[in-house]
Amino acid sequence: MTAKHLVWDWNGTLLDDLHLIVASTNEAFATVGGRVIDVDEHRRAFRRPVADFYAEMLGRAVDEEEFGRLDRIFHDAYLLGLTDMALAHDAMTAITSWTGTQSLLSMWFHSQLVPAVEGYGLAGVFTRIDGLRTEVGGDMKAGHLARHLEALGLDGADVVLIGDSLDDGHAADSVGAGSVLYTGGFTDPIRLRESGRPVADSLVEAVKMAMSL
Repeated sequence: MTAKHLVWDWNGTLLDDLHLIVASTNEAFATVGGRVIDVDEHRRAFRRPVADFYAEMLGRAVDEEEFGRLDRIFHDAYLLGLTDMALAHDAMTAITSWTGTQSLLSMWFHSQLVPAVEGYGLAGVFTRIDGLRTEVGGDMKAGHLARHLEALGLDGADVVLIGDSLDDGHAADSVGAGSVLYTGGFTDPIRLRESGRPVADSLVEAVKMAMSL
């Protein structure tokens, strides 16, 4: 049976913001004397919880207070650069090619996510949009996805998630949903393929794969 509902990830998937994410991360690191990381290293090393990723890149422990401070610096820098970001080149084609219902689940702050999504002309496309309703981000997606599906009244078995990170795959597994991982985002394609999950090099291809799950 084909899944009837598609959950999209936002950052690094529908929104092509990898370079802004890396630049904003480096701006946060600069405030604590951290070294500059490039896009390739970010894609090889990024993981959630983000505090663990920060600790690895800084080469030392990062406590909750410091992570909260770095997270705020990161998000301030991110918001400043957001006006120059575009959707992935085939995002609109991919969205319109899905025949069932679809929603959006992001680990970005809800209050900033909703107007941004509307600004890209996607108002009314999704049955539900959920971002983080906390003051500090960086956590795992699994619990977030469970609450998202509960609010939609959906069972995981009827759902496929398209995202760009291993955390997206783990979140889908945790609720019994399918997943397709997209190579154009935050994670090195080799890492995605090594996970054994379905992997797509374009969003249009990801939707086609999702339809076959």
